Amino acid sequence: QVQLVESGGGLVQAGGSLRVSCAASGRTFSSYAMGWFRQAPGKGRELVAAITWNGDRIYYADSVKDRFTISRDNAKNTVYLQLSSLKPEDTAVYYCAAKSGNSYYTIPRYYNYWGQGTQVTVSS
Repeated sequence: QVQLVESGGGLVQAGGSLRVSCAASGRTFSSYAMGWFRQAPGKGRELVAAITWNGDRIYYADSVKDRFTISRDNAKNTVYLQLSSLKPEDTAVYYCAAKSGNSYYTIPRYYNYWGQGTQVTVSS
């Protein structure tokens, strides 16, 4: 069982930066691939970034490539998402998710555990 708790969301102006964190409970965090999804009002949940358990493979959605950075610290059971050069269209609830095994998928239903989400709002 893994419990995930996101933090660090908030209101930021366009062009600004923000870092969201996801703290995991449990001793097996390092055996999960981790993903950051987002969901804007009226839209589906989309994967924006993912990382394998040892960080050897990383995925970014085209819409966030070169602006967002995912990282993880297995010693702290935490995964991070650094959001930079933010745009109003990045406004969404951001969720972290854990998937057992060392691979990631873009489809939400493959992930085993989810956090409660943290709101990121980018003003123009």
